Amino acid sequence: MSDPRYTPLAQSLPATVPFVGPETQERQRGAPFDARLGANENIFGPSPRAIAAMQDATADLWMYGDPENYDLRQALALHHRIQPENIVVGEGIDGLLGYLVRLLINPGDCVVTSLGAYPTFNYHVAGFGGVLHTVPYVDDHEDPASLFAKAAEVDAKLVYLANPDNPMASWHRGADIVTAMDALPEGCLLVLDEAYVECAPNGTAAPVDINDPRVIRMRTFSKAYGLAGARVGYALGAPGLISAFNKVRNHFGMNRSAQAGALAALADSDWLTHVQSEITNARDRLSQIAHDNGLTPLPSATNFVAIDCGHDGAFAKATLDALIEAGLFVRMPFAEPQNRCIRVSCGPASDLNQFAAALPNALAAARAATGR
Repeated sequence: MSDPRYTPLAQSLPATVPFVGPETQERQRGAPFDARLGANENIFGPSPRAIAAMQDATADLWMYGDPENYDLRQALALHHRIQPENIVVGEGIDGLLGYLVRLLINPGDCVVTSLGAYPTFNYHVAGFGGVLHTVPYVDDHEDPASLFAKAAEVDAKLVYLANPDNPMASWHRGADIVTAMDALPEGCLLVLDEAYVECAPNGTAAPVDINDPRVIRMRTFSKAYGLAGARVGYALGAPGLISAFNKVRNHFGMNRSAQAGALAALADSDWLTHVQSEITNARDRLSQIAHDNGLTPLPSATNFVAIDCGHDGAFAKATLDALIEAGLFVRMPFAEPQNRCIRVSCGPASDLNQFAAALPNALAAARAATGR
């Protein structure tokens, strides 16, 4: 019997995933992690109202979810003071990025991103045969001027920019991004990933005209709203672009329970305020832990802190490995020079206490392993 007749593109791709999940690492190490501080999940949890709504929805899971996500789009439109026609809901930002690339990228089309930025976007570009061009970070920030200049140079169809950024937690004023868009080349769409914007200072969200056809903004319920496992994201953009998603999206991709949970979470502004306060406190604590160990925490507008370990990527990786060995799940950037850092998610005091206790030994192990 012969194998299936894969496309040449599929044959050229590795069978991999952008991230090695903590569950995979737990299976490899033969034990669960004591603290899960690597995936930038909201460990403080979702709104109790969201949990109750999802529990109530389980009785109706014999029904498909609304393929138009009508109630959630109406609520999001009211929340953002725009029209439902400006919103598409999907299976997290990851799912929406996949649909967007499918809509716009043919094999050979050029796409621009920052070296070391969110790898799932790159995964989708590769999956549809796009040609990825990268520019370096500037002072640990994704640099709009460099991105847009490269996009003009290679005639890119898409350029990706996260604000705030993952993995460095840096950010730009939203108004500065809008000004920089004057250099965005004709025919190039800016994918502005604002996954962490609810964690950021006021003024970080880009004040873009919702009907501006040059940009699509990505938002999620996975971070500040605490629903990462429910997979609910949405995109904001001009009606023509938003309606195009209906040509390619999985219309039953959103399950009924997730729809109910997101709707309840959006309505619970008090819980969002509570989580934002917890994130602020946790960032301060992580920064203090870093200082106590002679390390440098980078300023953060997200629910994690990038901690500069003071040496190169090999030293940071040795530190990371020692933390994992001690039962703490953390991650690190994968591109130089950002890979001199480890990235630690915000969490409750009990988790951060474990990190504080484990870090000195991890640094000692890294020094021994690298001779630093």
